[in-house]
Amino acid sequence: MKKIINFVFLSTLIFSFNSCSDEDKTVDQILDIESGAVLRTIEVVNATLNASEPTSEFSVIVEEQDREDGGLFQQVNVLASIQDLTPDNGTTVAVKEFVKTIPASAFTTGPLGLPRGTIAVTFAEAVAAMGLSPTDYEPGDLFVFDLELILTDGRQFDNTNAGGSITGGFFNSPFQYNSLIGCSPAPGDYVVDMQDSYGDGWQSDRGIVATLDGVETDIKLESGSSGSFTLNVPVGSQSLSWNYTGDPFPGEVTFQVTGPNGEDLGSFGPSPAAGLLPILLCR
Repeated sequence: MKKIINFVFLSTLIFSFNSCSDEDKTVDQILDIESGAVLRTIEVVNATLNASEPTSEFSVIVEEQDREDGGLFQQVNVLASIQDLTPDNGTTVAVKEFVKTIPASAFTTGPLGLPRGTIAVTFAEAVAAMGLSPTDYEPGDLFVFDLELILTDGRQFDNTNAGGSITGGFFNSPFQYNSLIGCSPAPGDYVVDMQDSYGDGWQSDRGIVATLDGVETDIKLESGSSGSFTLNVPVGSQSLSWNYTGDPFPGEVTFQVTGPNGEDLGSFGPSPAAGLLPILLCR
């Protein structure tokens, strides 16, 4: 089934590190005042789930810190919910469901002497936990993963009881992550028909940039009033995105994209907006 969506941009996490003395002072202050604990984000390894690949996984590396430098760490509970951003197939209500528990024993000692480990959830695990059917989600929706940090003294910390000084800044401990649902592209020949109303071709440097499994291809009307380009997507391809880079004379530019079986994947222009194009055809 053809699915044409607007991609959602996930925000990039930026880490800022202070001097050791300032860092220690901040850590001591927050832990003394709140007597709490944090799950510091070290790296978001993968934030995109592939609906065509059940084993594709969201994963993030976190580091636990408490008053006893990990001595109170018992486990991390992982929960999932859906944020439905594709209402054309109906709206799926977000209900937070338990996915799995990761014990402290699965963590190892990191370079700072604190427990460090990877939290990973496959697409299949998330779907099963939420009890979703294929009609409940589409590429373009978000899965939201919440982490609950459980201590040996029974206390629990998550995004509902962690202050702003913990969820942001040095600690970068949001306890919650968004994962975009994508899909693998249908294989075959994609045809881009291009027009220039003035008749001298597009004046942009790159035109349309198609990125297939990380490899970029520039698609541009070099001269004249019309032309076409065929992009072959091999069987087994994992990702395909389309980006229009703009033109000094946007009012002259129009183009259409057709799928391997004649699917109308979009008609753009005149004056198409620069940026990611809402084109997706899932296999």
